[in-house]
Amino acid sequence: MNDVTALEALKQALRRLPGVGPKSASRMAYHLLERDREGARTIAQALTNAIDRIGHCKRCNNLSETDVCTICSSPRRDHSLLCIVETPSDLMSLDQSGVFNGVYFVLMGRLSPLDGIGPDEIGIPRLEALLDEGTIKEVVLATNLTVEGEATAHYIGELVRARGIRATRIAYGVPIGGELEYTDRHTLARALAGRREA
Repeated sequence: MNDVTALEALKQALRRLPGVGPKSASRMAYHLLERDREGARTIAQALTNAIDRIGHCKRCNNLSETDVCTICSSPRRDHSLLCIVETPSDLMSLDQSGVFNGVYFVLMGRLSPLDGIGPDEIGIPRLEALLDEGTIKEVVLATNLTVEGEATAHYIGELVRARGIRATRIAYGVPIGGELEYTDRHTLARALAGRREA
């Protein structure tokens, strides 16, 4: 009877992962228990280790094993250029592109009043303190192109401009390799509105 309870608990735990439904959780649980118990132990140990060692950077709020992350502490970064992102994975995607050499601030979400997520929940007071230090010359708003992401970018843009700091928004448009006939009208409209000299 305890085995059934432990198995169901494992399935429920796996369902906490994004995109994992009941069937996927069941397949994963059975795979780990039937074929890869050592892998299950490795996963459990890695999770425990990560939970114990990883916190948030005191400056940018990114995930970090140290008080100040390697990006914020790097002298090679342009500390006058700040990019605002919603999540650590957004930061990683932008940073891996190799075209941005500034520093970041991670909101850990976006404004969503219907869900009870306001400025305090996404760290706006910490961001304002950072802006008030006087070293930031430009803020790049890189929130997602959703209703909440746009509202968040607008809200932060107002805070930034009120301090006399330049606020810019990342461009959106037709992806490289994309064909116009398969691109939705909102993306095309955004691409046309954000056009530049050729």
